[in-house]
Amino acid sequence: MALVLTSGPASEPVTLSEAKAHLRIDGGAEDVLLTSLILTSRLHIEAALGLAMITQSWMLVLDRWPGDGSVDIPIAPLQAITAVRVRNAAGNASVVAPTSYLVDLASKPPRLVWNTAAPPLPGRVANGIEIDVTAGFGASTASVPAPLKHAILMLVAHWYEHRDPVEIGSAAVRIPDAVNDLIQPFRKIRL
Repeated sequence: MALVLTSGPASEPVTLSEAKAHLRIDGGAEDVLLTSLILTSRLHIEAALGLAMITQSWMLVLDRWPGDGSVDIPIAPLQAITAVRVRNAAGNASVVAPTSYLVDLASKPPRLVWNTAAPPLPGRVANGIEIDVTAGFGASTASVPAPLKHAILMLVAHWYEHRDPVEIGSAAVRIPDAVNDLIQPFRKIRL
């Protein structure tokens, strides 16, 4: 199983002006660095939580269908499954009718469940199934929960102050516990 980004977010959850205000920076000398830190902080938190903050498009690639007929979607919050394709032995894709499956947004993680007796089998040994998904809290920064936005700002500030992986003459600098505390409610619970 692989998850491939096909279309990234149109904007970042935190704007450059918000980051500059948080850091109390005037002027534009650090804009390129701050923009990079915002992107890096978002990616770090999204990877840690398995989620997308701003609406993004992804493709989930599978070799075969799970035995129970249910496919867990490993990115949240899921907005929609936009297409399901199955490739034959020659590599040609057939689009599966949306009436053949149900998108279960209520379960954690969200999943695709088959309505029909059996899903169509891929003809390829590897990567024969492609599921296009749209995930994210919404298209604008306003739709991202405030704790996640604040965690990004705190991580930007941390990396702005600690630019080296290890500062000479000091103990190794970790990501602040407060960032982990802010994102904790969004973590997946495993039993």
